[in-house]
Amino acid sequence: MALCLALAGLGTLAGCAPLVIGGAAATTASVATDRRTAGEQLEDKTIQIKISNDLAKMLENRGRTNVVSYAGRVLLLGDVPTEADKQQAEEIASKVEHVRQVYNQIRVGDITPLSVRSNDTWLTTKVTSALINTQGVPTRTISVTTERGIVYLMGKLTSTEAQIAAKAASGVSGVNKVVTLFDIVSPESVAGNSGQAAPVTSVPTTSSNHMSEPTPDSAEVQAIPVQ
Repeated sequence: MALCLALAGLGTLAGCAPLVIGGAAATTASVATDRRTAGEQLEDKTIQIKISNDLAKMLENRGRTNVVSYAGRVLLLGDVPTEADKQQAEEIASKVEHVRQVYNQIRVGDITPLSVRSNDTWLTTKVTSALINTQGVPTRTISVTTERGIVYLMGKLTSTEAQIAAKAASGVSGVNKVVTLFDIVSPESVAGNSGQAAPVTSVPTTSSNHMSEPTPDSAEVQAIPVQ
């Protein structure tokens, strides 16, 4: 997300410690508050490490990639020199065990300058803080990652939580766009603070849903359906 994607690039965050900002690994909250199962959390860490290592071998310093995994759904970010490299990166990621879906957001072009990546890290911090300070947002189960001013949010949220989180992130100064990759779960599955949610059919959300009352300075919100 996450949703701490990394996203210099994907920064993931889970609202509270442990929090990794600007790294390649997705942030994982404690089992008690993360709606992923303990097994999913372990698998996500393994997936990130495996794909990151495989992509580093493939590129041999010709590019930069950032990998975030949430419940087996993998977000690929970074910069590679050719479209063929981008497609190969996706193929590599899709073949890793326990990967359910790959979102290939890698950019074809020169490596993003350090100054931009440093700003991404700062934006991740600001978005994280905004989510923590927004009522109704379960930050410990959200991964936050930023790449070239675009904030990616991942997590298991109810439809209402997803709308609130996206709106809060879009209102952070400096954010160019918010991309949500939320797995929408039922309110019943998270009732009683059980700590884990049973996924239901993912409901694609739209920009208009997330931004029902946009402010003049709000960033665009794009929802990518989760399968």
